[in-house]
Amino acid sequence: MHQNCLSTQGCQREGEHKAQYYIFFQRPGFHLLLPQCKESPRFILLSAQKNEIRVFFRKGILTNGWVCVILDSVSNKKSNRIFIIGAGFAGENIAQEISSKSHTGEVVAFLDDDPGKIGTKIGNIPVLGPIKEFAGILRTTPADEAIIAIPTADREELSLIYRILSKAEFNRIRILPNISQIVNGHAHLIQARDINPEDLLSRNPILIDLVESLSYLRGKRVLITGAGGSIGSELSRQLLSGGAERLYLLGHGENSIYKIDRELRILQEGGVGEKATVVPVIGDLQDSDFMTFILKRLKADVIFHCAAHKHVPMLEFNPIEAIKNNVFGTYNLIKAAEASGTEKLVLISTDKAVNPSCIYGVTKKISEMLVLEERRKGQDFMVVRFGNVLGSRGSIIPLFKEQILAGGPVTVTHPETTRYFMTIPEASSLVLKAGGVGENRGLYVLDMGEPLKILELARQMIRFYGYGEEDIPINYIGMRPGEKVIERLWSDGEELSKTEFARINRVATESGKLSAAAVMNSLRPVCYFDSEQAELFRNRKQLRNILKEHFPGIRVPDDEPEY
Repeated sequence: MHQNCLSTQGCQREGEHKAQYYIFFQRPGFHLLLPQCKESPRFILLSAQKNEIRVFFRKGILTNGWVCVILDSVSNKKSNRIFIIGAGFAGENIAQEISSKSHTGEVVAFLDDDPGKIGTKIGNIPVLGPIKEFAGILRTTPADEAIIAIPTADREELSLIYRILSKAEFNRIRILPNISQIVNGHAHLIQARDINPEDLLSRNPILIDLVESLSYLRGKRVLITGAGGSIGSELSRQLLSGGAERLYLLGHGENSIYKIDRELRILQEGGVGEKATVVPVIGDLQDSDFMTFILKRLKADVIFHCAAHKHVPMLEFNPIEAIKNNVFGTYNLIKAAEASGTEKLVLISTDKAVNPSCIYGVTKKISEMLVLEERRKGQDFMVVRFGNVLGSRGSIIPLFKEQILAGGPVTVTHPETTRYFMTIPEASSLVLKAGGVGENRGLYVLDMGEPLKILELARQMIRFYGYGEEDIPINYIGMRPGEKVIERLWSDGEELSKTEFARINRVATESGKLSAAAVMNSLRPVCYFDSEQAELFRNRKQLRNILKEHFPGIRVPDDEPEY
């Protein structure tokens, strides 16, 4: 049959490359693959219905329900050949946008598993499949790209699709965000990003209607501190869809604020979100006069306080700066918010604030105390506490990636170390949702599922990048200063209760004898010069001694220097 159906005479021009072709004949619910040809076929003859002879030329055409698709594995075109995985609404949106922007590439096919779609065409683009069978024999070129456009896919489905596409050796694999990040049922090409390990490692995220969740922010002026960081930048992206009047991006690092400001403007130009006015603000929380001045000028209605120094080992070596930035910076923000009439403030906290054993954990615990004490005065201030987020700057995911791509070894502190993990988008969505939960005043903890062993995370990442443990060794390096083997999301003195919203829990805290004001008064002469207590200024050992009085889990190493 193969010899009778194919003719290659006279089609090879002098100097023309010898391409390889796969030829697919498909109709709904059925597909036929002919063997690979080493030369471009001049024409193809196929006996179809009632023994009619049909001639299918090199351009795919639709005749009697049959589709002929010829995919040249060595494209002469300069643009990328793009395969869209998923022929649903998101895939159609992306294909339409790409067709209107020819410089982004050419969509040559949809890949889908739906028998009712396979063999059809969407906007003159063939739908091929099933995905596993098709990608298994597909040969790509360095220009080929796949975009996964299945926003409802769970972790298991994404993992399978990724393995299939990896075997097909696509040069680039991108993915659209989860369905909760696609507002009003319309996906945009600008939202597609390179697939990351965290897309496959996390649990299945909860679906949150962003428009509904952010309704309490419509028409409001919203300020995000630390807007250039991992959580702050994702909150900013999602807030584009909240109908806020203005988004203030506050940070002390000009490069990170420049990047998120530019990204938000590009997203808006690409049709994402609503037309909020985006205002970048460079400033330092430690400057109390500036904070009071700028909040009175900006008149922010709602503040999401994400800014903090967060790197645990780094802050063990720089404890005073950690206290100044995380504790006194939060205090300055609270007082400025009160003076400017801010309606709502949401503090982003961490599981390391529970029975803190490190400087970072102590700073966040004191920050929680500051916010909750103001809440008791009648302010609509609240705390949202959660564990690690996958892929944040300074986290373990980027470190493992760097180690794996360098050939190893991957370093793990302890074989039994576990952590709670959540993706940055899901954590940000839940923070925004929690901000609008009924009586907002208090402490809320996000349900992060079961903790994950860091060792297993390392193994999964090694597999993600196509290696085995025989290729990339794993070394144990021991616990670093301030680290715990196991983290908790609430303490024995805190009582957890569910809210009506999935994965958002309310925490009842005991009214302890310790006050934030008392702790700060004891820390102030260490952080700020006082001529009457000059010996305390920037004395690291004294700082740890003071903290240990209030928080017994803090260590005071024998070799801790005074300065």
